[in-house]
Amino acid sequence: MKQIVAIVRPFLAEKVLDGLKRAPLEALNVREVKGYGRQKERLHEYNDNEYATAFLPKVEITLWVDETRVDEIVQKISDIARTGRMGDGKIFIMPATDGTTVPPL
Repeated sequence: MKQIVAIVRPFLAEKVLDGLKRAPLEALNVREVKGYGRQKERLHEYNDNEYATAFLPKVEITLWVDETRVDEIVQKISDIARTGRMGDGKIFIMPATDGTTVPPL
């Protein structure tokens, strides 16, 4: 099992989720987040509004998928969310456990 965390632009989040409707997912979580990348100290026009880019609005989509489907899911997210401009977001892939191997607190 792998955990995929995709940070995408807010106006593309619905398209990504729609593209993942038929994907074989174990679980999915979505939340609104703020952050910045390389564009840190610049002013940009973002979705027809100006933002001080110290923190830009993003949407974090967290998925848990079978290891054999990771490449397929990551490619699907990239195809939908990539605009080719700075600030498109990031995709992180991490191992996931079922929690039974973690000792109790």
